[in-house]
Amino acid sequence: MVFSSILFLFLYLPVVLGIYHLLMLPVTLGRRSRVWIKLCNLFLLVANVIFYAWGEPVLIWVMVLSCSIDYVAALVISGAWRKGPVVTLVPGAPRTTAQKLGLVLSLSSNLAFLCYFKYFNFGLSNYNSIVAHLGYRGLQLHDVARVALPLGISFYTFHSMSYTIDVYRGYATATRNYIDFASYVTLFSQLVAGPIVRYRHIAAMLVDRVVTIEGFASGVSRFIIGLGKKVLIANTVAQAADRIFALPGEHLTAGLSWLAVVCYTLQIYFDFSGYSDMAIGLGRMLGYDFLENFNYPYISRTITEFWRRWHISLSTWFRDYLYIPLGGNRKGPLRTYANLVTVFFLCGLWHGASWTFVVWGLYHGAFLVIERMGLGDLLEKRARIMGHVYSLLAAMGGWVLFRSESFTQAVDFFKAMAGFGAGAGTAYSVARYLTADVAIAIAAGAVFSVPVVPTLVRVREWILTRESAALRVWVGSAVPAVQVAALCMVLLESSMSLASGTHNPFIYFRF
Repeated sequence: MVFSSILFLFLYLPVVLGIYHLLMLPVTLGRRSRVWIKLCNLFLLVANVIFYAWGEPVLIWVMVLSCSIDYVAALVISGAWRKGPVVTLVPGAPRTTAQKLGLVLSLSSNLAFLCYFKYFNFGLSNYNSIVAHLGYRGLQLHDVARVALPLGISFYTFHSMSYTIDVYRGYATATRNYIDFASYVTLFSQLVAGPIVRYRHIAAMLVDRVVTIEGFASGVSRFIIGLGKKVLIANTVAQAADRIFALPGEHLTAGLSWLAVVCYTLQIYFDFSGYSDMAIGLGRMLGYDFLENFNYPYISRTITEFWRRWHISLSTWFRDYLYIPLGGNRKGPLRTYANLVTVFFLCGLWHGASWTFVVWGLYHGAFLVIERMGLGDLLEKRARIMGHVYSLLAAMGGWVLFRSESFTQAVDFFKAMAGFGAGAGTAYSVARYLTADVAIAIAAGAVFSVPVVPTLVRVREWILTRESAALRVWVGSAVPAVQVAALCMVLLESSMSLASGTHNPFIYFRF
């Protein structure tokens, strides 16, 4: 089940929200009893399982087992299996053998699940290719059953691992309540494609939260914005991107290749940031406050800045749980460069079991190293536009690797983008793919890829504090009405588009 579906929007979500807020009503009315929160968490756990089982009825056991192992591991690490209050471990203090084994159990089990389900097929294909290249075709394994990839495994294993790691480090307090922990890991709003929410960020909300009218309204608004980004922009440009990327390399021209890359650049941003907006909005409707996951990455001046703005929950996860433990930038330049390359090698592999993803990760790691070696300082001294152009072109070059099915296809696209395409541009012309709706979506994507809305909000706040009383009254009443009308229009257009059965994939569902 995906957020941008008629089933979710008009059946699952209304039913879940209705029952949830009936259970939450005593809390909303001021009775902050833990009993009602427990009931809400239990209901959410059931709703989460139904949501996940709808798309993954068989391999749901992987998520349940991963969650259970980490629950037990955290009890061992913290000593919470004993009677008495649960205490937070002292950061930096020595750990017992049992505590270390608890952490090893958590990490090894989660990584084993991730490696087996996500990389078994990849490893098998590479093994068969290597032995065939060496002339030992008889050693190839063709009768081995392929492994199905559980939905969202890359995200919920990272959620769960961050819990045990933080408990071990003394940054989070373990919980004895399995339902609370399981409802955190399986929370449907961010289960399948993030953002990666750490337990310590919402631990307090799991046991004591309240939904206000303002918070719920903010969540609805954020959800509709995300839905519009996904359905009206990402889905529209995806049609052109997918059709051009499906062409054989001999038909590519400079115009076609650049159109495809521009469309995919907008598609992946509005697809994923739209999903994150919907997840954050759903969280607010339920009383949770998730951290932001995107901050206008295409306005960056360096690739280093790009990764501070793109998929923030993932980049900070790798920073805190891999880059810093490896030594970060504390052990000299060469070690820093090696750490950056290692992190982005694994970041690329995390995104997909393919060498194109690995090279995409190394590509970004190389840019970060080069910027550390002086390019970043040089760009800071130049006109801002130079940095923006450099960062955007570098990111778009990376998206070619990310989107391509093979290195051959990526090379064909790079050649065509450089003006050396083999296509004639007659049978497959730019006009064939740049339809009116795609052109409008590209224009809208270009506008909303930059902080236009925050700028308008600041202008509104400035008017409300400094201009004449009449203007303040007019702006204060007109702007909310325009916002509501715009949200209603976006919801209506998105619903109509979904009802018509248009192209509606979620890119990050396969990760």
